[in-house]
Amino acid sequence: MSQSKYFAHPTAVVEDGAKIGENTRIWHFAHIRSGAIVGSGCNIGKDVYIDSGAVVGDRVKIQNGVSIYRGVVIEDDVFIGPYAVFTNDKYPRAFSTDWQVVPTRIRKGASIGANATIVCGVTIGEYAMVAAGSVVTKDVPPHGLVVGNPARLIGFVCYCGRPLKDRIAETNEEVVFKCSHCGREVSIRKEFLRILERKK
Repeated sequence: MSQSKYFAHPTAVVEDGAKIGENTRIWHFAHIRSGAIVGSGCNIGKDVYIDSGAVVGDRVKIQNGVSIYRGVVIEDDVFIGPYAVFTNDKYPRAFSTDWQVVPTRIRKGASIGANATIVCGVTIGEYAMVAAGSVVTKDVPPHGLVVGNPARLIGFVCYCGRPLKDRIAETNEEVVFKCSHCGREVSIRKEFLRILERKK
């Protein structure tokens, strides 16, 4: 990754030792710590904090006021809405000297809504969507749509983000949906559909 072909606003702090990819834009008052890795083609909004040891993939859009702490891995093409926050300690104490980072992973193409909180130790699946204000305490399946506090699975979404409703095929392990908005086909594993059915 190039250290010379990204844009950083004059008020942003990019510490020596931070790795920033080409064509990434870092806006007002953002702070990227030494040891952080940010990929290419990202947009880092105002007041974003990316900690040492945090990893951000390519083409990630991080809106204003987001905090991404050590132990969090954000894969490519993820959207993170304003003021979302990621934790990295399950038992936080100001006086603790032996705490351990609990890893969190956000898979490719997922979207995190505004003001959502992602409690450490979870994986949010590919192209999943976390509704605004949700508190995620458990893994979210690929294409899963979760809402609330604690976040609960209420459906599945297409690559374009719209709800999947029309079943067009089925195998022993998967159900194929066709998006009524963009026409793409999405396969959802039956094990994840059963989670949804149990909640009804």
